[in-house]
Amino acid sequence: MQTRWSDQAAKEAIQHYAAHNEDIALRVYTSRLIGQEDALVLHGGGNTSVKTVVRNKLGEEIEVLAVKGSGWDLKTIEPQGFPCVDLNHCRKLRALPALSDEEMVNELRTHLLDFNAPNPSVEALLHAFLPHKFIDHSHADAILAIVDQEDAVTICKQIYGDSLVIVDYIMPGFALSKKAAEAYEANPHVKGLLLLKHGLFTFGDTAQESYERHIEAVTLAETYIQKSQRRALTIPHPQALPEQIIEQLYPILRSLYHELSGKPWVIHTRNTEATRQFSSSTEALSWTQFGPITPDHVIRTKATPCVIHDIPHEPEALRMHLRNEIIAYQERYHAYFTRQQTRAKTAKTELDRLPRVFLIAGLGLVTIAPQEKAAQIAADIYEHTLETIQDAMAIGRYQPVSEADIFEMEYWSLEQAKLGKSSAPPLQGHVAYITGAASGIGLACAKTFAKAGAHLYLVDIQAERLQEAATQIRRSGASVEWQMVDVTDANAVRASVSRCVHRFGGIDLVLSNAGAAFQSLMADCEDDLLQRSFALNFFSHQSLAQAATQIMRRQRYGGALLFNVSKAALDPGPQFGPYATAKAATMALMKQYALEGAPHKIRANAVNADRIRTGLFTEEFVQQRAAARGLAPEAYFRANLLGVEVYAEDVAQAFLHLALAEKTTATILTVDGGNIAASPR
Repeated sequence: MQTRWSDQAAKEAIQHYAAHNEDIALRVYTSRLIGQEDALVLHGGGNTSVKTVVRNKLGEEIEVLAVKGSGWDLKTIEPQGFPCVDLNHCRKLRALPALSDEEMVNELRTHLLDFNAPNPSVEALLHAFLPHKFIDHSHADAILAIVDQEDAVTICKQIYGDSLVIVDYIMPGFALSKKAAEAYEANPHVKGLLLLKHGLFTFGDTAQESYERHIEAVTLAETYIQKSQRRALTIPHPQALPEQIIEQLYPILRSLYHELSGKPWVIHTRNTEATRQFSSSTEALSWTQFGPITPDHVIRTKATPCVIHDIPHEPEALRMHLRNEIIAYQERYHAYFTRQQTRAKTAKTELDRLPRVFLIAGLGLVTIAPQEKAAQIAADIYEHTLETIQDAMAIGRYQPVSEADIFEMEYWSLEQAKLGKSSAPPLQGHVAYITGAASGIGLACAKTFAKAGAHLYLVDIQAERLQEAATQIRRSGASVEWQMVDVTDANAVRASVSRCVHRFGGIDLVLSNAGAAFQSLMADCEDDLLQRSFALNFFSHQSLAQAATQIMRRQRYGGALLFNVSKAALDPGPQFGPYATAKAATMALMKQYALEGAPHKIRANAVNADRIRTGLFTEEFVQQRAAARGLAPEAYFRANLLGVEVYAEDVAQAFLHLALAEKTTATILTVDGGNIAASPR
């Protein structure tokens, strides 16, 4: 591993964070250097600190520990991510014989200089009890490969001699903080600490010194590992799973999770050559069952993955095989919980027993979670885990923390707090496929469904505008995939639905919105114009509904088909026949899908909207339609019973209502400010 330190970049950081003192600026700079290395930390892992002096509101100088705050990621951390806690008070706490986790959090929280600051890291006291100005802590892959060993002490001494002191595993908290300080004081010449089964601490008088000691220690571990050759994996059946089996597998997996948990989940896949080879190996069945490479990972991945080999190719056999494997995993998890609960000092409530990580022969690494971000985090962690386990087995025997230690971490209240306890948004775990999503009603629906927690697959023929829309929505934190698709091409629609399944695991909601207004007197309408109108305004809806229904049937927990039929389906206008007849056919299509989908709990509904300012309504078009209605152009959008203009966002709310209305099907929801001629009944 190479150092990324740059004198120029360090100076620029000091200038950029001029509102803060130099110590904080450099602390941010080197923390980000560590955070940018996935081989050091992942997704909020690790922590860093600096001891510095700040002034309070009275102008008094106070020595503080500025330590990474809970919820911050070293890759993107800012000065406000380092809550400042009274260092003198922290040091006094060391004199206590014991301090519970809750008491420790209280002592830190009540001695912050800013009550709005995040909670200091759970390892804040370890940073405080060590005397050094800058301290860096990571869970580097190479370090974990050597500290997760049966003979870790011998290996570590062989690599580092007496330059790093070795500390036996203890849960993070007060006891570890005291033990680490004692280990250093007995060896004051060392550059850092190796925490067995846990990670690496380095320290120094400057940010550069602590950081470069960290890189040096990791590089020595990497060099040692490179001298050993990985064991060749035993792969009985190296063939990749056929695409048609994968497209069956994902919806079946979501179906089983819904059956066992009562809620939808999303799937994330890493099918690189490395993950596919390892997942297909005999070694995966045993090596992965020892536990996580560092206990911190257990809340993201659970202790072990579910390894699935011998994949049946017949759908029902595949369903039964997956179900049996998941049930067996749940039984093992419950047995683990029961064993450890008997020795726990306080009663624990068992967490859900479902696996978060699958290793599937012929496919690779598959993760599943209620939110895609959580699934991606689990995948990132376990992709590194697979590499680290193989490195550990190359140099010795992989031996992470004990089952009791894993349980203590998994059910540790401070670790559980990292996952958050906020209520889930109404569409969490749902996958929504939206056509015509680059603008108008489609874009408004995409934004509304994203706020409701849905994972979005956005489709439009306008690639540039669609990409801009997807980028904008992603900034809100939503999971979004986009694809340029001509929805009048049935094969392209089917391929797109398949791609959505590969991306998220399935489809729960379809918002079939794409359309265009074709005008002509029916008696004078040319065949080509009518065919083009029906291709877009009817057949494209059928192609999408048909493909999505196949996926929903495999998922076996229903779904919703939502159609934009417009008021023209009920109240055709003059010279609007090519559009109105196609929309009327789509309204009939909706009712047919409601009838046929009901046994599968697939709902079908439509929104009947009118006069929404979208790309369809050019100035010329508005003038034409206003004239056809005997209206002035400026009055066209308010020509309804309520005399108000209806916006795309109003229509989006109607679609959201129908998406959530689990006992409503075959209905048409009107959003037009009041139009008796277009009312369904």
